[in-house]
Formats: sequence, structure tokens, C-alpha cells
Amino acid sequence: MTHGRTRAEMTMDDQEPAPPVRVLVVDDQRLIRDGIASLLAIRPGIVVVGTAVDGRDAVAKTLELGPDVVLMDVRMPEMDGIEAVAVLRGRAPECRVVMLTTFEDEEYVVQALRAGAHGYLLKDLPAEELAHAVRLAHAGVTQLDSSVARHLTAFLPALTPAPVAKPEPAETAAVLSPRETDILRLVAQGHTNREIAARLYLSEGTVKNHVSRILTRLALRDRTQAALRARDLGLL
Repeated sequence: MTHGRTRAEMTMDDQEPAPPVRVLVVDDQRLIRDGIASLLAIRPGIVVVGTAVDGRDAVAKTLELGPDVVLMDVRMPEMDGIEAVAVLRGRAPECRVVMLTTFEDEEYVVQALRAGAHGYLLKDLPAEELAHAVRLAHAGVTQLDSSVARHLTAFLPALTPAPVAKPEPAETAAVLSPRETDILRLVAQGHTNREIAARLYLSEGTVKNHVSRILTRLALRDRTQAALRARDLGLL
């Protein structure tokens, strides 16, 4: 007697795997550049398509190789990372650029985000977290290193775009539940979903769902915009 596969089994078996995330690593120090590339190359779902030695080289390699995500150092000769981000924003807008650096200086963070970076992370990130950050960047999630985000509050006005019509704080806050307001405050303070879950005794998946609803209800694109709105609401 033979047994046919269930529809669920057929669906799972027949699904094609998602294409790997194509990554370009940019750093003027060869040891760091090659080390990051090697660490990412062995991670599932990630392919390192190349490396670049400075911002000018990064622009050329991006246009040539078409990576999904560029990991970009800040300080480099010829053209620094922030200038390269601004160029790529115009010439390769579909590419996600994440700054990966040793500098926690808030001014660098502000300049990078204003230039169009999709994240700002520090090089002491564990390899698995870096791989996860690459996948999130590819999915369109803007990320800030938690140690950087906690010191960014004083510089938030520099990230604020030109004034546009928006709901009054009280009106905006009314659309959030008390739990969502608590989560928004913690997001703005730079906490990860895992850290928020531990503080509020929730599952990480529940926090992720809350964050998605907050972004949708407040018409926000990412966690950086959420931090700006939290400041406007007086939550910081």
C-alpha cells in the first residue's frame, strides 16, 4: 500500500529556496575586510560577491556586481563611507547599505543615516548576529547598534526631515495601547526585540508583532522613525 504525500508536505517540498543575499564588504584594512567576508561566506543564505578597499571602489563594485547589501566602513581614503552611501543612494537605490565600523560617534551615525544608510552597526558584533543583520537589511529593516542608539537622543533633531503635516502627539498616542506605548518607548531607547521581550515578560514573536503594528498605525518606515516619533510624543 502506498501513501500519497499530504498537500502541506507537497507544498513544503516543492517550494524553491529563497535566493541568497548578495553581499559586498567594504573596508580599507585588508585583514578586517577579508575576515568579515570569510565569516559571512560560510553562513547559510549569504553569498559574498566581492570586496572593496574604499568608497570609490565600493561604488564601482556595486554597479558592477549588483549586491543586495553593502557592509561599509566609515573612515577610508579616496572616498569615505558616508560619501559613498550618498552616491549609491542615487546610482543604486535598490541596494541596502549598512555602516559597519568601530566608531560610536553620534555625528557619524546622523551623517550616515541622512546620507541614506540602512543601518549603523559596530564591528564587535558576533558573526551570527552580523549574518542576521545582513538578512534584516535585505528585508528593508533599518538597524542601529543598541549601544549607539542609547546615546543618539541628543542628536535626533538632526535626523528630523523638513516639517510636514502630522497628527498632534495626543492624537497619535491615542491609537496605541498602553502596551504598545511601552514598547515604542523601549524601541526608541535602542532595545532589541529580545531585550524588550525580557523586560516585559513577553515572547520575542509577540514583541515583533507589536512593533509591526506600531509602525503601521503611526505610518512609520522603521525603528529610526519610531525613535523620532517617540521623542515627539514625549516618551524619551
